[in-house]
Amino acid sequence: MNARLDDAAVVAAYARWAPIYDPIFGVITGRAIRATMREVNALPAGRVLEVGVGTGLSLPLYRSDHTVVGIDLSPDMLRRAERRVAELKLRNVERLVEMDAAKLAFADGSFDAAVAMFVMTVVPDYARVLAEMTRIVRPGGRIVVVNHFSADGGPRAAVERWLAGFATSLGWHPEFDKRQMLGRPGMKLLAERNLSPFGLYTLLVFERTAVV
Repeated sequence: MNARLDDAAVVAAYARWAPIYDPIFGVITGRAIRATMREVNALPAGRVLEVGVGTGLSLPLYRSDHTVVGIDLSPDMLRRAERRVAELKLRNVERLVEMDAAKLAFADGSFDAAVAMFVMTVVPDYARVLAEMTRIVRPGGRIVVVNHFSADGGPRAAVERWLAGFATSLGWHPEFDKRQMLGRPGMKLLAERNLSPFGLYTLLVFERTAVV
């Protein structure tokens, strides 16, 4: 899977998607984003890293006493996020940084929570991204992941298999097994639920354990 998608392909794909991302994906993912933000906003006030912040669709939804840092590999997406922050005067957004999610330039345990929405099927090395998210969250903190995961069978699985051949052009992997997310060092699963529309996305909430 990883051989079909690298950082250059992701950047190129999202340079194409950026101008139309909000009116298309903002509609498709809007309910899932709001559900995720309710989960994050139920946590005590803290410092939150959003991995793959994109155009910043979620940024206005964070509780004002959360301090938010956003990273993304795509400069085209980040420029739109920066405009959103400026236009809406989102003072709780500490900074937005162009950064590889597999090589986070933050100290161990420097965040209370890390959030990744619709990211794991985009990155070339999801295992490394998860390891980095775990590293930068303090023990007892939360790692919140929302993603589309492959169907086990039926028409949706057939469509996913067909789309998998276009992963490089799409900039994401249509096929991704949820089981790859589970049983990882330093991550204890606390909650799992399907999100609208049609249960297309799954929300996973992990606690960062003291032992990695």
